[in-house]
Amino acid sequence: MRSVMTSLFFAVSAAAFAAPAMAQDAPSGLRVGVIGGLDIVRPGSTEDSDVAGDDQSTEGFLYGLDAGYDLALGRVVVGIEGEWSDSTGKTKTDRSDPNFFGYGKVAPGRDLYVGARVGFAAGPDTLIYAKGGYTNARLNVVASNGDIDRKERFRLDGWRIGAGVEHAIGSRSYAKIEYRYSNYTEADFRFRDGDTTDRFEVDTDRHQIVAGVGFRF
Repeated sequence: MRSVMTSLFFAVSAAAFAAPAMAQDAPSGLRVGVIGGLDIVRPGSTEDSDVAGDDQSTEGFLYGLDAGYDLALGRVVVGIEGEWSDSTGKTKTDRSDPNFFGYGKVAPGRDLYVGARVGFAAGPDTLIYAKGGYTNARLNVVASNGDIDRKERFRLDGWRIGAGVEHAIGSRSYAKIEYRYSNYTEADFRFRDGDTTDRFEVDTDRHQIVAGVGFRF
């Protein structure tokens, strides 16, 4: 195994040093940024009521911070990244027009993501990429008066995939836009006193269209 890893290391190193001049313009290094965009949470295919006009989704504005590290290998860029985000969305409290989707009255809370991305330098300033990883999100309980109780919440675990385009807008700054799809498959519920339920299966989808700006070091 050690000999294989050593051979792989030298092969990757050789490919990086042998990359053409254009490849050296591919983005690399540490990056940090801010993001914002559309956030939609709704039941997955196994829990959708399939009733036309039945509003089971909650929409809001997503905002957050992200950071990552990219490595340029020729015109290919591979990297790791993490993200913290929150959302303004919540289910309606109007009983005449409810939009619950299996959790009762809730509001999407903080969402943590860690994953990897692989991109291709379509030009000296433009990167097209795909991403995927693990996501852990909260759905906070909404009281009857519409207030959000952040001490009582569902905690969801799932996976995320996405794709986007990043474009340099300076020697170290960049802007990006991406679409992400998340599916949460397991959850538990945390009570105000700190007790939690056993894990149970869920099927919850999340669609996000996000724009961001960032800086490379």
